[in-house]
Amino acid sequence: MTDVVFFDLDGTLVDHRSAVWEAIGQIVQAAPNATAPPEELMTLWWTLEARHMREYLAGRCSFAEHHRRRLRSFLPMLGEPVPQSPALLDAWIAERYLTVFERSWRCYPDVRPCLEDLKRLPRPPRLAVLTNGDPEQQRAKLARFGLLDHFEAVLTPAELGVAKPAAYAAACRWMRTGPARAVNVGDMLESDVHAATLAGLTGIWLDRGVDFVTGGPSPTADEAVLRIERLADLPGLLSPASA
Repeated sequence: MTDVVFFDLDGTLVDHRSAVWEAIGQIVQAAPNATAPPEELMTLWWTLEARHMREYLAGRCSFAEHHRRRLRSFLPMLGEPVPQSPALLDAWIAERYLTVFERSWRCYPDVRPCLEDLKRLPRPPRLAVLTNGDPEQQRAKLARFGLLDHFEAVLTPAELGVAKPAAYAAACRWMRTGPARAVNVGDMLESDVHAATLAGLTGIWLDRGVDFVTGGPSPTADEAVLRIERLADLPGLLSPASA
């Protein structure tokens, strides 16, 4: 029996990639001194996000500093001077990027039906969000769409002290359950499914048809992977009748 279902957030509950593309797209289109085409600059921003996010998750910098490091590398390509003051870098991020990024957050339409149907199962599992993102920002996303009350916990590296994949064991301890009684649902085949499975959880791949990192087609999974195309299919997969 499933005791806890962990949900990834970005790419699973909220369309993070589209929000990034909207925000950075507006910036590069309005840059008269850019040193590269808009498409190249947008790809560079995404690459820098992944690089410096890894540094943040490894504990080598704060969340704010990971933004600053990204911007220090990006501004010369945008044809803009790089402020020396951290406060000025923070202001650029807040005023020119985050305002559009946060306004562009979208909750996938299959999220709420899934959560409501899970409540109606004969033995509804406890629900938690397990994300590598910044706790304040991730909770703000859930609050925006009225989803916070659906989850018993929102677990990030700030609470657990570790990021995925080590976070799977830590999250099970936090929720006082065993990995064998926990399910992890996410859109990234390696980090959300394979890594969770290696930790003893049941990994379920939410295949939205797009690779979160590359933006291309979904990766190829072997037949042993539990796969759904819509979150609304999850309750049926977890129902005792389908076991």
